Parts: sequence; structure tokens; C-alpha cells
Amino acid sequence: MQENLPLDTIIELKDCMIWQQDHLVLSDVNLSVRKGEFMYLVGKVGSGKTSVIKTLNAHIPLRTGTGIVAGYNLSKLKVRDIPFLRRKLGIVFQDFQLLTDRTVNDNLIFVLKATGWKNRNEIDARIGEVLEKVGMGLKGYKMPHQLSGGEQQRVVIGRALLNDPDIILADEPTGNLDPETSEGIIRLLKDISTTGRAVIVATHNYTIIKRFPARTIKCENGKLVEVKDDEEIDLEIL
Repeated sequence: MQENLPLDTIIELKDCMIWQQDHLVLSDVNLSVRKGEFMYLVGKVGSGKTSVIKTLNAHIPLRTGTGIVAGYNLSKLKVRDIPFLRRKLGIVFQDFQLLTDRTVNDNLIFVLKATGWKNRNEIDARIGEVLEKVGMGLKGYKMPHQLSGGEQQRVVIGRALLNDPDIILADEPTGNLDPETSEGIIRLLKDISTTGRAVIVATHNYTIIKRFPARTIKCENGKLVEVKDDEEIDLEIL
């Protein structure tokens, strides 16, 4: 069942507690994210960044509080509705998770067919669109091992865009990339946010945050805290 949010809000968490099995990771979580907003989620390893991402995409059930994501109420979410929620989300992983035994095009065909696309002409057209968008328009015939890390991550971002999601969740998207390549990936994600999609980047990369400043939320001492514009992010946490 879908629920309504204020017109420009795509994510709303209120008084949430986020658990990993029997371990309370974060309490009193309140977060509102607008359509088209680009933001960072920071914090040291184990502070809860990935748990927030997994709660938003329903890999971790929300037991306490209210969470509305792309119109879906996380606390009332039925198992049968989870795939429909996830089609409104694009996920970008640190370790790419591309299928290594098939080409870039075939990786993307696999995703589209798994989410109900049947018309081959429409599939080919959509793949062409997303690869062009991420600067990989001429690389569809290549195998993942023939691509650099940055190119593989661009393909992953293209994969995340296939079903025209409302939200992109990027978990350490520059974690395995060199600084110059990382900048290109963040530029691409920021560009995607200008098309009306909310983009949340969980990251350790302090240099990227300084280079491309944006709203920043910090996981610290079991809480989610907004970093003020004039506040230096403590290097010790990153």
C-alpha cells in the first residue's frame, strides 16, 4: 500500500529505531529527503550508514517508528510489495556486483527481464539511453573485466537507472576507486540528482565531501545528526 508525503518529499523517517537483528544500531532517527536532493551519509565503520541504506530498501525491516519511502510505508510493508518498492530505488554498490560471465549489455538485459520488460526493442532502447547517460554508450559489448573500476561503476549507475527510479542509494560508491575517478562518479551522481531523483551517498571519503559539498548527515553515537554548513566533519570518524 502506498502512502502520500508532502509534495516534494520522497523519504520521511520519524522516530525510527534501526536494528541489525537484535542489535540496536540507531535510535530516534528523523530524516526527510526531498525529490532531487543530493546528500551524504557519513560515519565511521559500524556506525550505521549501511543499516540506514538497508532499511530504506527493506533489507532490514523497520520495527519502530514511521518510514515512508517513495510512497511505501516501511513498517506496514508486505513481502509482496517489496519488489515494487525496490523498483523505485536504484542501488549502487562499492564492489559493483556485475555478472562477470556476460557483457555489459547482457548484464542490463538480465535486470530488465527480471523486472518484467519483454519487448526487445524497448529493452535495447532503454539500455542505450542509460549507457549514454553514464558515458558508456560505446562499451555495451565489453565484458566487466575489460573495463576499469570507474567504468564498471558507471555501468552500475546505469543499471541503477534502468527502471527510472525516484531514489538512488549509493553505498561507498567510490570506495574502490582512485581520487580522479571518484570525482567523476560523484559528478555523475550529482548530475543525476538534477533530474529530480534523490541521491544518498554513504561515504568515508572526506576529500569528496570537501570537493563537492552538499547536505551531510552523520551517524554518531547511535544517532543521526545533521552536519551544519560551517561545521568541520571530524576526520576521526571517516
